[in-house]
Amino acid sequence: MILITGGAGFIGGNFVHHWFERCARLGLPEEPVVVFDKLTYAGNPHTIGLHLQAGRATLVQADIADREAVRQALATHRPRAILHFAAESHVDRSIHGPGEFIHTNMVGTFSLLEEARAYWNSLDGADKDAFRFLHVSTDEVYGSLSDTDPAFSETTPYAPNSPYSASKAGSDHLVRAYHHTYGFPTLTTNCSNNYGPYHFPEKLIPLMILNALDGKPLPVYGDGLNIRDWLYVRDHCEAICQVLEKGRLGETYNVGGINEIKNIDVVTTICRKLDALRPRADGQPYESLITYVKDRPGHDRRYAIDPTKIQSEIGWKPAETFESGINKTVQWFLDHTDWIDTVRSGAYRDWIAQNYAERA
Repeated sequence: MILITGGAGFIGGNFVHHWFERCARLGLPEEPVVVFDKLTYAGNPHTIGLHLQAGRATLVQADIADREAVRQALATHRPRAILHFAAESHVDRSIHGPGEFIHTNMVGTFSLLEEARAYWNSLDGADKDAFRFLHVSTDEVYGSLSDTDPAFSETTPYAPNSPYSASKAGSDHLVRAYHHTYGFPTLTTNCSNNYGPYHFPEKLIPLMILNALDGKPLPVYGDGLNIRDWLYVRDHCEAICQVLEKGRLGETYNVGGINEIKNIDVVTTICRKLDALRPRADGQPYESLITYVKDRPGHDRRYAIDPTKIQSEIGWKPAETFESGINKTVQWFLDHTDWIDTVRSGAYRDWIAQNYAERA
């Protein structure tokens, strides 16, 4: 049994699917999972509904900052590992309301660490030796790069520039401290920008796909030349599986897609894919919907990951190029309007209206 915080969100939900598909592909026993998720606006049980219905996954709806709920889940399910995905993760939301990010990413991680450490100390022998706490983090903790700076490595100094990245940096430091102070068996991964199925549609790639299909403007921040290293979400999930199996305790592993692409190029690529797969009724190209809007405050210019360590120590490398990954992503959103309908709540629409109205 493994326990996954945030397992009904984007990356966590994809991990649940990948976990069981990987077990089948490698002929491994089907190890069940407990999904511990608060089910905020970005947590959607429909994402993992297939596994919940089949009994392979169990959902515990609770806040990771609720120590009693965490304690009860650990005592009931006795996991051999905790994979900590749960986080508030949208930079724009952190600018509008940083309090939720401090609560979940820092206070929540602290609460989870305290209860997980107590649980680990209650284990004996081989069970205690085998236990792992894997913390999933972001490359945004390293700050911003210029066009000529080397990519982020695991030794790059932290320099977070948003309330979101600052709160994730704080959680990373807590995880590190619990290993060095208490000997708690931690692993940390810092990933680049993920994309793929089940992506909540306030983020760049799903927002562009769905706005384009609806004939709405495609809002691009600033000059559109900000660069991100794009990582297909299932490649990230496989990296986490391998770090869980092979990672050295107390170590950090950077996970990157080796796909540095300007934001405007991401948007135009999506437009061309949709032109081919779902042409507009008026015959106009989707690129005609691109609209440049006021830039995000403190918008980091470039992120890039150096994945040398995870490649050399673990043997992981991404299977998808951006071309193959974006093809799968666009097609998935075209094929899964039922899932999209479940996340397009009134709260989501209100947020999009608020965020982009201020930038028009």
